[in-house]
Amino acid sequence: MQMTLYSLLIILGCGLVTWLPRVIPFILVRKIRIPEVVLRFLSYVPLCILTALFVQNLLVVREGQLPAINTAYLYATVPTVFAAVITKNLMWIVIVGVVSMSLIRYFLV
Repeated sequence: MQMTLYSLLIILGCGLVTWLPRVIPFILVRKIRIPEVVLRFLSYVPLCILTALFVQNLLVVREGQLPAINTAYLYATVPTVFAAVITKNLMWIVIVGVVSMSLIRYFLV
């Protein structure tokens, strides 16, 4: 399959449209002093996003049924929450979660 100039421009355009909304806010607020209330509010955004992703993967939703729990994710949750309570370091939490899920998928699934 040969890539045409049109296809290349579409890919570059999609990349630009994805990149701009992520970069423009940093450029705009670089010179502005953000109020402490806004900074405190924004500090909860990563936690909210991670929680939403976690719950979305933990629950298996099927039409016409109650949500079921994905046991593999539930098993990986235990050491990850333990690491979160002990370290309170997002990097270690992610590492323990990824390693736990990898081991569970290798040995159990």
